[in-house]
Amino acid sequence: MLSELPIDLEKVSKEDRDREILRVGMIAELDAVNLYEQLAAMAEREEVKAVLRDIAKEEKTHMGEFQALLLRQDREQVDELEKGKKEVEELME
Repeated sequence: MLSELPIDLEKVSKEDRDREILRVGMIAELDAVNLYEQLAAMAEREEVKAVLRDIAKEEKTHMGEFQALLLRQDREQVDELEKGKKEVEELME
């Protein structure tokens, strides 16, 4: 689990800092999704499983919020995501 920042934000230029903060937020949310889904898979009671799955779903929403902000600020990220999508589509044909 993410317990400390994977990057020293003090060393990141002010122009890049917000983008890096958004990426750290995305990492944290994905980490949380993985944790809650793993816990749900291990839980025995259905109500515990249901709550954990619901929380994981909320974390996915948070991930989307961070990504939406990042894509507004980083055109290269937009372009590379599109390239990745096209590569997968080509592989799946």
